[in-house]
Amino acid sequence: MGRTRKGRAVSGWLLVDKPSGITSSAVVNKVKWAFDAAKVGHAGTLDPAATGVLAVALGEATKTVPYITDALKCYRFRVRFGQATNTDDAEGFVTSQSELRPTDAQIEGALAGFRGNIMQVPPQFSAVKIDGARAYDLAREGEVFDIQARPLWVESLTVIARPDVDHVDLEMVCGKGGYVRAIARDLGAQLGALGHVAWLRREWSGPFDAQNGISLAQIDALAKTPELDQYLQPLEIALADLTELPCSPEGAAKLKNGNPGMVLSSSAAYGDSAWASYQGRPVAVGIYKAGELHPSRVFNLD
Repeated sequence: MGRTRKGRAVSGWLLVDKPSGITSSAVVNKVKWAFDAAKVGHAGTLDPAATGVLAVALGEATKTVPYITDALKCYRFRVRFGQATNTDDAEGFVTSQSELRPTDAQIEGALAGFRGNIMQVPPQFSAVKIDGARAYDLAREGEVFDIQARPLWVESLTVIARPDVDHVDLEMVCGKGGYVRAIARDLGAQLGALGHVAWLRREWSGPFDAQNGISLAQIDALAKTPELDQYLQPLEIALADLTELPCSPEGAAKLKNGNPGMVLSSSAAYGDSAWASYQGRPVAVGIYKAGELHPSRVFNLD
């Protein structure tokens, strides 16, 4: 009895410019189908209504997903004042309304409290787990529950436009785990005007910029052709913030077996995260210690 074919052993990153109206999981499934890939994953879910950067990892690149997930991300979004919704975006139904509208000066003043290290309560409709269940599943069933606040680093949060008194366009650069919908909800509440996200776009995530993304239409047109492979970026692009450590053939062999391997040179300090390469190809990522890399993830690109 022959083995079931599980797909191609293709590795790399595909940067997709996600359109509105489709889930991140559906995009990943389309990429998997188009490449006939054995393994895929993605770095950072986007809501179905959101657009922009969705970085999809194929094959061995899935081992580098945490380095993109942890990277800074940039969002542009519009806050609609005067209405709170159950989903904190325009997809939900209005739960309360306000006639108050903030001035430009009031908005600028309030934004200061949303920068730096803040505590944020995720939306009720989110993927946060509550006693093993997803919050959005509980919310759809009408369950009443609390979500604990969690820390978020907000590098910057600025006004980029004020189209009218009902809306303000903002740009936010933040770390891992940020919910733009919660920013809109809490900003509106603090201003006494209520608020929700009208539209949202992720402009960049770590090294990936939406301007360089491939569309779903292009993926469909090039599916299962060699031309589609040309859009793949190497897996080491996710390791750009780590020091590259060239290694010898002996060091590479040890690392590939999951053992510490000697590196030829290093600008890394003891205990730094780094990655080892041999003949220009990534071998492993791990912790640098006294001339050796101690691997946490090994890449099989042979």
